[in-house]
Amino acid sequence: MSLVVGITGGIGSGKSAVTRCFEEHGITVVDADLVARVIVEPGKPALAKIAAHFGPGVIQADGTLDRPALRSRVFADESQRLWLERLTHPLIGGEIVNRISASRSPYTILSSPLLLDTSQHTLVDCVVVVDAPESVQLQRTMQRDGNDEAQVKRIMAAQLTRAQRLERADIVLDNSGSLEDLAQAVEELHKEFLLRAESRR
Repeated sequence: MSLVVGITGGIGSGKSAVTRCFEEHGITVVDADLVARVIVEPGKPALAKIAAHFGPGVIQADGTLDRPALRSRVFADESQRLWLERLTHPLIGGEIVNRISASRSPYTILSSPLLLDTSQHTLVDCVVVVDAPESVQLQRTMQRDGNDEAQVKRIMAAQLTRAQRLERADIVLDNSGSLEDLAQAVEELHKEFLLRAESRR
């Protein structure tokens, strides 16, 4: 299998901005957040199980998952979060493997907020942690999602700490600067990963 690079970081660290830069270099990005949405689409078994467990309050009028409603339920009660993870994580893992296998770019990116929290880290050859100060994560997430500070802090508390992520990083990508700085840093990494991928052939 070709080189697989894992990208992770806390909420609001800027993983999406990083993966967009890699996509501009023609690299396939398998986004675990997108996969997580696919497995709970209407008609999928996981959605029916979620509706049966949490009740109709987490399903919107059009039959799709009400993600904010579900998020507020699972981050307020850890036992409910663990139930949801037991259901969804194996399904997400299987779909991620399929998408990595289908990739035809010189190397593949697996972008996942739960890369280090789950067995997903076993799928990658190298872990890149996108890092930003927690105050920056908080501001970005509140602006992006319209969540209040308490909700964002609950989500951050459910993730690995910044120190835990940094400890397990092979490469730390600082994203506290401008988008131009970020694009430059990704370009350097892209060159490095092309060399690594070439050396595996």
